[in-house]
Amino acid sequence: KKQKTIGKVATRVNRELSGTRSLFTKTARSAKKMKPPYMEALIKKDKDWANIETWQAMKTASRVYTPAYVAAALDLKMLADGSIVRQSEERRIHVQLFARTMEISFLVTVFCLILGYPIAFLMASLPMRTSNLLLILVLLPFWTSLLVRTTAWIAMLQAQGVMNDLFVIFGLAADEDRFSLIYNKTGTLIAMTHILLPFMILPLFSVMKTIPPSYVRAAKSMGATDWTAFWRVYFPQSVPGIGAGALLVFILAIGYYITPALVGGQDGQMVSNIIDFHMRKSLNWNLAAALGLVMLVFVMFLFWVYDRVVGIDNMKLG
Repeated sequence: KKQKTIGKVATRVNRELSGTRSLFTKTARSAKKMKPPYMEALIKKDKDWANIETWQAMKTASRVYTPAYVAAALDLKMLADGSIVRQSEERRIHVQLFARTMEISFLVTVFCLILGYPIAFLMASLPMRTSNLLLILVLLPFWTSLLVRTTAWIAMLQAQGVMNDLFVIFGLAADEDRFSLIYNKTGTLIAMTHILLPFMILPLFSVMKTIPPSYVRAAKSMGATDWTAFWRVYFPQSVPGIGAGALLVFILAIGYYITPALVGGQDGQMVSNIIDFHMRKSLNWNLAAALGLVMLVFVMFLFWVYDRVVGIDNMKLG
């Protein structure tokens, strides 16, 4: 009480066993009046002191170095004897959150590739003057704040927004049955795809610009169809750009925060949002760091897999 550390201790133990914070603070107010034997005095003050789980939580929390936070980030729990068990079902949220983050990041990467490849191909095929104009249009979103672009999607995707109005006008939806395009995973995917699309186009364009058009013309002169010439000659040479763009978009998407926070709602939240929650609200910085560590290890593992399957040496930015 003199050092005013009871609050910190109670908060730390409470992360291992819910309800212990009030137990600690309530007991601390009467500690000065307690007399030996102290165990009986504690139990007399509150019967929860007779619960072995309280003391096990204190033992777990008292370790200087502990994997407890990393275990919590993986929906596991470290017991007093050092063993690791799964969390109760209602507290298993982090693995599901990691899976959702991976899913959203992968889908955003695929959508950016589907939309960005034709644009980059067109830019690489047009004359220099027209190509530079399109390049300026691709770079134009970078001159606008990310927050402004994300907020614009809220106006576009809300129930009474532009997109739903267009659906009603063209008969794709009734006025009383408007689509839910905001505050869910759909809104996160749409907004993140728009924001990250330039990061896919630029690596693709820089690689495609170095592919000599004479290769495709030579294939056609030898009897290849347009599709065969593209698929057998042009596309393999653009794969390094695909790898660079996909890796760049995927890594950026994993750590995105503002867009999921504004348009994601409950279904569109990602790991970055829960890290922000622990950093600013719950003040559980240790768990936030553990979540970031798990994400870093997972990303490095994916990077290693990419190197083994595709090869880092085959990745080009131009």
